[in-house]
Amino acid sequence: MSDVIFREAVRADLPAVLDLLADDVLGRTRDVGEVDATYEKAFADITTDPRNQLVVAEAGGEVIGCMQLTYIPGLGRHGSERQLIEAVRIRSDRRGQGLGRQMITWAIDQARQRGCGLVQLTTDKLRRDAHRFYLGLGFVASHEGMKLGL
Repeated sequence: MSDVIFREAVRADLPAVLDLLADDVLGRTRDVGEVDATYEKAFADITTDPRNQLVVAEAGGEVIGCMQLTYIPGLGRHGSERQLIEAVRIRSDRRGQGLGRQMITWAIDQARQRGCGLVQLTTDKLRRDAHRFYLGLGFVASHEGMKLGL
């Protein structure tokens, strides 16, 4: 996977990112691959917020993966920031080739460089393969997460 680069997404990447979000067992029930005003606003909000990064993995000029990194300030851990990793997706034809490991390792390195005290993520309880993947990277299932849909 040496041909892969990680970079912040630009507006031209939005359709590919939406396709990645929708190309997923759970994502296809929540997301559509069509750019509309709501997605445009969300993209602008993310990319103009210094505490957020929408990152794409690119190979051969094509977006093959994405993730959102959010940096959360807090008083805990002696006032250190924590990095939240969300919306990790790999294009279906590139899965199982080590790109996910490369992406998450890159994200963790970004957190270290920024001085974060913790990296956290959530993954749906139905994603058993993802649980094994994150445990294999050293993450610990230390908390029970809860969400309330609005």
